[in-house]
Amino acid sequence: MKRDSDVDEGPVAEVSGLRVEIGGRAIVDGVSFRVLPGKVTALVGASGSGKTTTGLALLGSYPHGARVTGEVRVAAGERVGHIPQHPATVLAPARRIDALLTDIARPRVRHLPRGRRRAAARTLVVRALTDAQIPDAEHLLRRYPHQLSGGQQQRVVLAQALLLGSRIVVADEPTTGQDSLTKGRVVEQLAAVAARGIAVVLLSHDLEVVRALADEVVVMRAGKVVESGPSPRVWAAPRHTWTRELLRSGEESPSFDDALRVGPPALSVRGLTARHSGARYAASTAVVLRVPELDLGAGECLAVVGRSGSGKTTLARCLAGLHRGHDGEVLLDGTPLPRSLRDRHRAQLAAVQYVFQDAQAAFDEHRSVLHQVARSAVRLRGADAETARREALTTTARLGLPEDTVRRRPGKLSGGELQRAALARALLARPRVLLCDEITSGLDTVTRRDILRTLTELVRERADMSVVLITHDLETAALAHRLAVLDAGEVVEQGPAQEVLSAPRHPFTRSLVGSLERPAARTGP
Repeated sequence: MKRDSDVDEGPVAEVSGLRVEIGGRAIVDGVSFRVLPGKVTALVGASGSGKTTTGLALLGSYPHGARVTGEVRVAAGERVGHIPQHPATVLAPARRIDALLTDIARPRVRHLPRGRRRAAARTLVVRALTDAQIPDAEHLLRRYPHQLSGGQQQRVVLAQALLLGSRIVVADEPTTGQDSLTKGRVVEQLAAVAARGIAVVLLSHDLEVVRALADEVVVMRAGKVVESGPSPRVWAAPRHTWTRELLRSGEESPSFDDALRVGPPALSVRGLTARHSGARYAASTAVVLRVPELDLGAGECLAVVGRSGSGKTTLARCLAGLHRGHDGEVLLDGTPLPRSLRDRHRAQLAAVQYVFQDAQAAFDEHRSVLHQVARSAVRLRGADAETARREALTTTARLGLPEDTVRRRPGKLSGGELQRAALARALLARPRVLLCDEITSGLDTVTRRDILRTLTELVRERADMSVVLITHDLETAALAHRLAVLDAGEVVEQGPAQEVLSAPRHPFTRSLVGSLERPAARTGP
């Protein structure tokens, strides 16, 4: 089907023989491709393959100390927008969303009389948020970035790019951390952006999103392009063995069913009501989560699903002692846990470990990853430094991180590599309960499969460890024993995962399951 944007125009950007070296090591090696107006060019590959470095080259941004050769040409006068993989890094934490977006909108209304500028800027901001699939824009504008879920932060950054009026948009994992309903809307939005003649460079691990959006696909591995071509051809007849492995791994997932053994409750929730802190929230609007009762069996995997902002992360933070503003009880083996992390003793801290969605923000940028992973065993278990270092190297290697990688500082690792390091750090505490907040959402299909397989193996070895999977991905949730569905801060359904997914009772659960239908691939003219 021919789109309005399918016109014979030259490229708005072109990358030719790009090579980026850091410390003599090439992280991008000889990459070439063209960016056409109205087209979606997808860069796909494993974590650390060079996708993000290549995409940022279009903005003229390179890692500190990099040696760059080759050529990156952007057409004169064209502005390049950027949607980063970790949206919190570009949202000023001390400013409300209203102020952040209004600053971007103001230059576009300077031609208006002074008395009309404020209202006009507000209209632009609300329109951009609506286009970015944020329905309750007025309510969200009053919040600070830390009060938003990862998916909401991602959509605010998309709104920033739309406000800038960019003719090229580099979208780095724009659907990471999004529920399936919102993911579909983001796909529709980016398709609409391309239909208006804007070039989209999509960096993504999500092959279904790439299938639905991309006109051209560039497959990368270890900094090199191993295959490229029109999207329909790449999907139908992949030529390189790595491309075939990526496609095959998307259809293979280990199951927790054989790896975990259900036992008596290890963690219980009773009468939990969580609120946002701060005097500016009225009592009637402060409640963000209500969980009357929830149990996690020893050796059990519980998946918690729902839309962005439904309260999934707030629930995990309450369990971990990171959200003090709640009533009710969280019990570990029948004993109430202090609400605040600060009041929990070392054994309690070790028992409940949190793996954050934004792994980059969870690491100290000035210390090596190996030091920080090993520190978990020293601080929480009293292990000596050498024993902790050996355990850290063994665990990170098992998760696919070689020693030369973990000896670097966090800024030298990709998002997927940092996510694996964060999981290793939590495992070194030998927890009773492992809280995994979207730990596979930013991973390629091969790494996702390997991480889940390794996690099930580790739990098989430690049958007393339970897992809470906070996820937007129903295919990942289907691997768990039980499933809890959140909507607008309420548990609307829970039960055995396969039972809930095969015969959902609540209308919201039915809508989530219905959104699992695979999107049709875009076709060329």
